[in-house]
Amino acid sequence: MPNVKPPISYTSRDFNSIQQDLINYAKVYYPNTYKDFNEASFGSMMIDMISYVGDILSFYVDYQTNETLLDSAIEEESIVKIAKQLGYKFNSTPIATGEAAFYVSTPADESSSGPSTDLIPILKAGTLVSSDSGAIYTLTQDIDFANANTEIKVATVDDDGTPLTYAFKAYGAIVSGEQSQDQIDIGDFERFLKIKLGDTNISNVLSVIDSDGNEYYEVDYLSQNTVFKAIRNIAENDETVPYILRSMYVPRRFTVEHTLDNETYLQFGFGSETEIENKSFPDPTSAALQLNGREYFSNSSFDPSQILKTEKLGIVPINTTLTINYRKNTIEDVNASVGTISTVVSPKTEFRKSSIANSTALQQISAFEVDNEEPIVGSVSLPTAEEIRVRAIDNYAAQNRAVTKQDYIGLIYRIPAQFGSIKRANITQDTNSSKRNLNLYVISEADDGSLIAASSTLKQNIKNWINRYKMINDSIDILDATIVNIGINFQIIGELEKDFTIVLNDAIEALKEKYQTKKNLGEPFYYSEVYTTLNDVDGVVDTTSVELVRKSGTGYSATQFDIGQNTSSDGRLVTVPENVILEIKNLDSDLVGVIR
Repeated sequence: MPNVKPPISYTSRDFNSIQQDLINYAKVYYPNTYKDFNEASFGSMMIDMISYVGDILSFYVDYQTNETLLDSAIEEESIVKIAKQLGYKFNSTPIATGEAAFYVSTPADESSSGPSTDLIPILKAGTLVSSDSGAIYTLTQDIDFANANTEIKVATVDDDGTPLTYAFKAYGAIVSGEQSQDQIDIGDFERFLKIKLGDTNISNVLSVIDSDGNEYYEVDYLSQNTVFKAIRNIAENDETVPYILRSMYVPRRFTVEHTLDNETYLQFGFGSETEIENKSFPDPTSAALQLNGREYFSNSSFDPSQILKTEKLGIVPINTTLTINYRKNTIEDVNASVGTISTVVSPKTEFRKSSIANSTALQQISAFEVDNEEPIVGSVSLPTAEEIRVRAIDNYAAQNRAVTKQDYIGLIYRIPAQFGSIKRANITQDTNSSKRNLNLYVISEADDGSLIAASSTLKQNIKNWINRYKMINDSIDILDATIVNIGINFQIIGELEKDFTIVLNDAIEALKEKYQTKKNLGEPFYYSEVYTTLNDVDGVVDTTSVELVRKSGTGYSATQFDIGQNTSSDGRLVTVPENVILEIKNLDSDLVGVIR
């Protein structure tokens, strides 16, 4: 009877099991060839080496497999790449937005009946302002100081009380970062050309134009061949409708990719100039197929596949130079507290009367001044790996429409970076409304990483963004979430042979790491999380007590919140309403422990 070898067991994947299987295999099938299985023998060394290699290979196979799945991936880079495949756009550069007040004084006219209209300036978009910390912000819209909403007051008078100068105050939206430019030479044709911009900390790409004057447009994905563009309205109703929104066919297009290293890449398709068609959309109604019993005046050679033509995902630039304008942050911390934006760095001005030279007019008015009456906020910290994982799933489920609660939250986190960003959001049904009214609660991040109410500009941008996707019968109120500042007092028992000072410090550091990531709106506080975190610290025998306290006073939220009344009957958790978020604001001082 032939010696049939039993099948190999593929369940042995760690060092010890591989080693034992090799030894057993050698004993069974090579009993006379090798008999010395002493740990010091050469054969045992070779078996150990093979087991070592097998263990490593098994580990990396499992590891790489896990990194391809969103649920099991642990490396942030892997999670970002998978999230990108699901349509989630990651931006490694924070953006802060808000509204600032601009001031200027102009002389009175010769009749002293008011300010000289010829000298009332227009502060143009692109004007740069700076904060006390050195952060640069860009004005995103023209400010016409002659607008009816501008506040005008008499600034100075002569001895007779006749006005000499008038002070103007107007508001304008600003965004963090300053505009910069990069020029990149493109050579021969390359499928799916991908180029890297020279700068880092780029928040958004403003324009891409080649040396022939052709403009490339940013799209969400390369198969998207149309964009919406605002065209200035020159009709008689331009005051009420300053821009006309038009769909535009864009054969030249690109996508933007931001990496964890704050690098920015532009991705193009693989089409050539021959792919450009002069029509915006394939129109199926312009042709018909022949059917039995009916007559059609159509071309018999019509190819229905032309309706689905995609122009090879866009035109790739060839043998040209791309001029790329973008906005980049000057410092990492782009948030600004109230009253910290105080300098107009480089004003861009225009005057209505063309006969007056711009330089001459500027000599007759005062220097522009700026102040922010509300915080300029965005998100100063990048989302954690777990946050990216959850947002990617919600974004994919939303499918570019807002129906469910998760749809709305996913879309909120997808708002384009140039319009600002929020730290946490939640949406609830308004129980006091007889209609389908929803309350959207949002919260932003201050310059020190603590939670702060979102600016009015950011909330307006969120409203405009949501209106593109919400159900037609949904009405949404965007409200500020309520912050409740808390602290943790705990008591632990330490091992006698350990240094109690070191153990206590390690325990506090463990809690800092645990609660560094902000909680979600409506998320309860679980006491068990504290006990588990503390008991896992080396040198801690047991945690004897944990107390949650509300922090109040200077720098803390004034929200009244009774922790005792909101603690469950079994004492295991503290619940909060869906519009409330619990925050440990100062991790260095709000975590207090005692060891014995």
